[in-house]
Amino acid sequence: MAEYVVWFERLGKGDVETVGGKNASLGEMISNLAAAGVSVPGGFATTAEAYRDFLNHNDLTRKINDALDKLDVNDVVALAETGAEIRRWVVEAPLQPELEQQIRDAFAQISEGNADLAVAVRSSATAEDLPDASFAGQQETFLNIRGVDNVLVAVKEVFASLFNDRAISYRVHQGFEHAGVALSAGIQRMVRSETGAAGVMFTLDTESGFRDVVFITSSYGLGEMVVQGAVNPDEFYVHKKTLLNKRPSILRRTIGSKLQKMIYGSEASAGKSVQVVEVERDERYRFSLTDAQVEDLARQAIEIEKHYGGPMDIEWALDGDDGKLYIVQARPETVKSRSDVSVMERYNLKQRGKVLVEGRAIGQRIGAGPVRVVSSIKEMEKVQDGDVLVTDMTDPDWEPVMKRAAAIITNRGGRTCHAAIIARELGVPAIVGCGDATEILQDGQLVTASCAEGDTGKIYEGQLDFEIQRNSIESMPKLPFKIMMNVGNPDRAFDFATLPNQGVGLARLEFIINRMIGVHPKALLNYDSQSRDLQQTIDKRIAGYTSPVDFYIEKLVEGISTLAAAFHPEKVIVRMSDFKSNEYANLIGGKHYEPEEENPMLGFRGASRYVSENFRDCFELECRALKKVRDEMGFTNVEVMVPFVRTVGEAETVIELLSKNGLKRGDNGLRIIMMCELPTNALLADDFLQHFDGFSIGSNDLTQLTLGLDRDSGIVSHLFDERDPAVKKLLSMAIQACNDAGKYIGICGQGPSDHPDLAKWLMEQGISSVSLNPDSVLGTWFYLAEKHGK
Repeated sequence: MAEYVVWFERLGKGDVETVGGKNASLGEMISNLAAAGVSVPGGFATTAEAYRDFLNHNDLTRKINDALDKLDVNDVVALAETGAEIRRWVVEAPLQPELEQQIRDAFAQISEGNADLAVAVRSSATAEDLPDASFAGQQETFLNIRGVDNVLVAVKEVFASLFNDRAISYRVHQGFEHAGVALSAGIQRMVRSETGAAGVMFTLDTESGFRDVVFITSSYGLGEMVVQGAVNPDEFYVHKKTLLNKRPSILRRTIGSKLQKMIYGSEASAGKSVQVVEVERDERYRFSLTDAQVEDLARQAIEIEKHYGGPMDIEWALDGDDGKLYIVQARPETVKSRSDVSVMERYNLKQRGKVLVEGRAIGQRIGAGPVRVVSSIKEMEKVQDGDVLVTDMTDPDWEPVMKRAAAIITNRGGRTCHAAIIARELGVPAIVGCGDATEILQDGQLVTASCAEGDTGKIYEGQLDFEIQRNSIESMPKLPFKIMMNVGNPDRAFDFATLPNQGVGLARLEFIINRMIGVHPKALLNYDSQSRDLQQTIDKRIAGYTSPVDFYIEKLVEGISTLAAAFHPEKVIVRMSDFKSNEYANLIGGKHYEPEEENPMLGFRGASRYVSENFRDCFELECRALKKVRDEMGFTNVEVMVPFVRTVGEAETVIELLSKNGLKRGDNGLRIIMMCELPTNALLADDFLQHFDGFSIGSNDLTQLTLGLDRDSGIVSHLFDERDPAVKKLLSMAIQACNDAGKYIGICGQGPSDHPDLAKWLMEQGISSVSLNPDSVLGTWFYLAEKHGK
């Protein structure tokens, strides 16, 4: 008798042709990774031979091939009709007796007398989950199938799903012969994630391809909601090296709305075995995983990646009954891992407009065109080449039309759902989880969808100009000094780290405070004395964190550590907050704590804040965050920079305060840099350098204070030029003083980004590094290399 059923523990990654990619992978992990702490629920799989014999037993092979040979997959209506007909043939056909009996025997063994045992019946195609094709979501999975009779029906449903519209179309476009792909059904013990959580994780950043992190998404209930993109899940980034060094390693936490969850249904048959319910409000405002669980998952992911030797896409589940984490699927990641890392492709928006909608960015590209609002798959033919597809939620069934779109916008979904994976693979920018895109965007309206500005994707009104830059990393010539980058936005850190660079010369803490926190630190420190309305506003911001102060510190830690991890081991110079009083006042609760100043640019800012009794407790929170990143997480590549130091006495006091707060010069290799941005800093450079390990020149403020200009005034803006002889004289003094003292000297102002000739002059003066805006790195680098060679 033919062997139609094989137990997972007898399978390995070499059995793809026998049981498909997913089932071979499950067997591989059970056989080889259990000792490494990777937990995979047991089960068995039907073979490709069982599937082919099933078709032959019912005379379906020739019938199906004839129907597909005549089909034009670009004809959406014909594709839907043909697919439905083939699926009906398969579901209505009986299983051959030998296959049915072997499934019954195996189920009796796995159920150990529990005839009502819940299992998942998963599809596994013999050509799927290979490094050059994802087949993501092409076939069906049925959860909470109870009883062997229901399992037998679900197996046929799985077989039929090889002929879903999306699967037929995908095979044609990927160049796979229909007859060359067979299907295996995996029957696996259910993990009770309906009372726990589930999700997807990747062993790289899905947007930038950054390899040093594990990216985890999570939501309550069965994992299909995350996989399908039906919920906006929680997201976590874990730094691999830090985790392996047994240090706190979570770089980022983003709380998702998690409005619904999938749980067991009242019936046990395919299609009725699950139901979707609302998530309780209190649960929505908590993270669905603890930090310990996030790190446990990341450890398992690292072991799986190590075993397979490449980036992986993994589905996991947390059993709410036994509290354990399980891996339920693992496949090679198929988009970023095969992209050409030697060629940089960057999309830059050359105009800005009114932002209509925001969501999660997929694909780091930009697309523009007329909006096409589609309410269901039945309306797909409305979408023409170059349209911006707008819908509540796509799924892989939409693949035939997704490739036509200039961009894809959805109300629901997260960055690891099937639709996001397909969009990346097709090279189509997508913005998911917008919430209300279908209500705000109008059919025919011209829009620009930008995924090139970080984690947040923006839909702008109108068709805006954008450019695509392509450069080869191998072509980057050597320079006699360091080119660093000014990076404020942690959302872009992994992306910017792919540019040629020698670290971050300026990481602005105020960007993290403004974008990731949004609340004045005093309002958090004095939470109990705020009005009820303000407390409620703060409560929404701090959801998932233990207290208002913990939220402030942890968000600073997340932003700083993300930058530190992205550029490790290169230096990341973090400038402590340099908000002016009017900017601090714009934060939630800020107006109660900030003075009214006629000229905030020259007022209560920088070092003056840190040494004042009024702001010192806020300054201490920044110190606590920096100390955690350096001492607990181990990112000693982080250095501290102090802005706007007016006097040598102020410099001395700030250094003492930093030391009292655990940031002592020299401890654990800590360097403390001073912003050189007032004429007095250059004139008294030797005195200031007694207290600091070097200067980073802020050419913006230095220019306006040297020339007596308000850089925000349009009336005198034509006089603002960092290349003015007086400014250059001060620059030269600062560079000379640092070089004479053997200390760091860099520049992080706008000047070298705007004026490559100034960067050349600075290079000639002997500056250690020039820190540029990311969008000017490539152009300035090539300009300097050309001039240096002459």
